[in-house]
Amino acid sequence: MDSLMTREILNSSFDYVTYIRTTPEKLWEAITDNRFIRQYWFGAITQCEWKKGSSWRMLHPDGRLMDSGEILEIDPPRRIVIRWQNEWHPEFMAEGPSRCTIELVPMDSAVKLTITHEMERADSKFIAAISAAWPLTLSNLKSLLEAGEIAVTTHPGH
Repeated sequence: MDSLMTREILNSSFDYVTYIRTTPEKLWEAITDNRFIRQYWFGAITQCEWKKGSSWRMLHPDGRLMDSGEILEIDPPRRIVIRWQNEWHPEFMAEGPSRCTIELVPMDSAVKLTITHEMERADSKFIAAISAAWPLTLSNLKSLLEAGEIAVTTHPGH
């Protein structure tokens, strides 16, 4: 078995692409500013300085720690890479950290937003869970930026 095939078997990955009618700067602000994040991410709060090497934390609306990590790469308004560790679900925590890459590419009057969330672990239950969560969150982000309001107010997984 070649090394690429071995890596694919040992990794779990979720990819999501959407196009949002906005500018890279507005989308970047929505991804990094709590005023926006709380609106489309079901009340979640992020704590981060948005610099390479800075810690990153996401809290439930009541202040409990949901996820933590570190900014591995950042290139405003094009790319963020976060080392992401789930902190609230014991089974997900035991799997260890994942890596989330967020890429923004301008296209005409829209921005192509690509999320790649991956883990060096086959059949990750965490990656399976976020595969359902990311589409809800990103649908809300898209609706907020394009229509001024979110589409889904209740997260079924929380």
